[in-house]
Amino acid sequence: MFEERFMDAGYQAEDAAEQSLRPKTLRDYIGQNAVKDSLSIYIQAALSRRDALDHILLYGPPGLGKTTLANIVASEMGSNIRITSGPAIERPGDLLSIITNLNQGDVLFIDEIHRLSRTAEEVLYSAMEDFAVDIVTGKGPMANSIHMAVPRFTLVGATTRAGQLSAPLRDRFGILFRLEMYTPQELAKIVGRSASILGVQADDAGILEIARRSRGTPRIANRMLKRVRDYAQVRGGGTITLDVAREAIAMQGVDELGLDKTDRTMLTTMMDKFGGGPVGLDTLAATTGEDAITIEDVYEPYLMQLGFLMRTPRGRICTPAAWQHMGRTQPGAAADGQVRMEL
Repeated sequence: MFEERFMDAGYQAEDAAEQSLRPKTLRDYIGQNAVKDSLSIYIQAALSRRDALDHILLYGPPGLGKTTLANIVASEMGSNIRITSGPAIERPGDLLSIITNLNQGDVLFIDEIHRLSRTAEEVLYSAMEDFAVDIVTGKGPMANSIHMAVPRFTLVGATTRAGQLSAPLRDRFGILFRLEMYTPQELAKIVGRSASILGVQADDAGILEIARRSRGTPRIANRMLKRVRDYAQVRGGGTITLDVAREAIAMQGVDELGLDKTDRTMLTTMMDKFGGGPVGLDTLAATTGEDAITIEDVYEPYLMQLGFLMRTPRGRICTPAAWQHMGRTQPGAAADGQVRMEL
């Protein structure tokens, strides 16, 4: 059974407190410079025309700030924001109710928009393009369709799986942004800002250590900062130093590259039972006891980003870098470190 992981970039219950850490303006938003520059221009242009901003699609791995950007868009436009998610909209009527209650210029944010039902998605087509919806009243022979105009609004959709969006829905977004993983230097600025807001004493080395092990994800960085803060208060004299950060993070089972126990178990399973691969996804899922979708969406992306895992037509393969990081000798490796491939 899949359990919540400390290093999982997905939203967790303890992240509810991160609202106070979220920037409220583009100026305070750290990283994603290309996105910020473009968005600033589009917002200024829309404000000068006194018009609603074009619909925006934000996609990329979880925890990179898609929800934060949606709130910033509403704030910069001086508009209200209505937040919902794809799984929460069960029937077309639910979406109709939300859309018909929007005001001129409002921002509607739909998280996990790829999980909208097809019938609910069809409601969005005319609402996004023509700013109108069709409401059916009555049943059978007495049914009547009413074409009702709705105020011009901005839809901000967020997804971690842009490829699962249908083409008709994707084509109706005028602005598309992909959010990239953050560098340790960018994350250090975010951690430093969060530490200041939380009133945490931390030196530059301690902040950078937290940033370095946060897998390029602000959500994980803020979560890790809170755990290191707790450790520092009890055992570190109240200040986050390099040594305190290392000790606190080690207690969470996270190594110097941000790998946790689950990541390492997956790699060692591939090495011990399959000689490093290739191994099929379903076989790996059965061996580790994890769901195949969980492995593909949660574990693999960061391992592939580090260059520890490769996907091939025959299955997953551990790279020489993974063997080296785990302190093991790869089968077929020569004394000079070169791998002898059999053709």
